[in-house]
Amino acid sequence: MPIRPYLNFNGQCEEAFKFYEKCLGGKIVTMMAHEGTPVAKEVPTEWSKKIMHACLSVEGDLIMGSDAPPAYYKPPQGFSVTLQINDPVKAVSTFNALAENGTVQMPIQETFWAERFGMVVDRFGTPWMINCEKAA
Repeated sequence: MPIRPYLNFNGQCEEAFKFYEKCLGGKIVTMMAHEGTPVAKEVPTEWSKKIMHACLSVEGDLIMGSDAPPAYYKPPQGFSVTLQINDPVKAVSTFNALAENGTVQMPIQETFWAERFGMVVDRFGTPWMINCEKAA
């Protein structure tokens, strides 16, 4: 049973997913706006081009998301999207890409359990942990 994060955004889902596609080397497989769907009348007119559902495929895993209508949006808290990366060079480059215009909470570095570990909140407010475990 796969467990897949579903991220909510305050109107920047399309921009965020294009950013994640670039940072993570993934591919956007779905980017559906409210406009033209049966639920288009449920959102304000200015919200019609906002994203109802997006899906990004990254190395066989999926990250999904949408723009939450303004009355329902809440900033992320109490979780992190964790990326398990086996190559320390790739871990650092992915961390640095996600950190662009974001907030580094813990710089990526060696820890007692990991070759590289770091925590960052990206420019869209999504918290990430990058982990590259030490070889057994």
